[in-house]
Amino acid sequence: MQIHLDVLGWLHVLVGWLGMLTGSAFLLLAGGTGWIAVAAPDARGVDVVMWLLLVAGMLLSLGGWLMAVTGRALTLRRPRGRVSALLLALPNLCVLPFGTALSIYTFWALLNDDARAAFGRRLRAPVLD
Repeated sequence: MQIHLDVLGWLHVLVGWLGMLTGSAFLLLAGGTGWIAVAAPDARGVDVVMWLLLVAGMLLSLGGWLMAVTGRALTLRRPRGRVSALLLALPNLCVLPFGTALSIYTFWALLNDDARAAFGRRLRAPVLD
């Protein structure tokens, strides 16, 4: 199970870096669109596109940073990393197809007694028949 936790941590770091890279690209596009809005004030709808790109870029950058920090915490076996990975897996279910696959792998790897023990959590009580 330890290898799955390491792979999961590094996948979170990789997805985080890709999110930050995509967010940076969106922010650059927002800057270019803002420059067009200043250069051609009669252009219609440029302001709306600029704000959409700016908000999307900031959200992607923030989400990517959170994923990278969570991945690092997972590789170091910090209990907060486990909780944050499980919380980030919920919105990632909507990011088809890779976010969904990463979320399913996160749930599979972190919601068992071996992972709970690796992160210093107490084990679940046994089910009585």
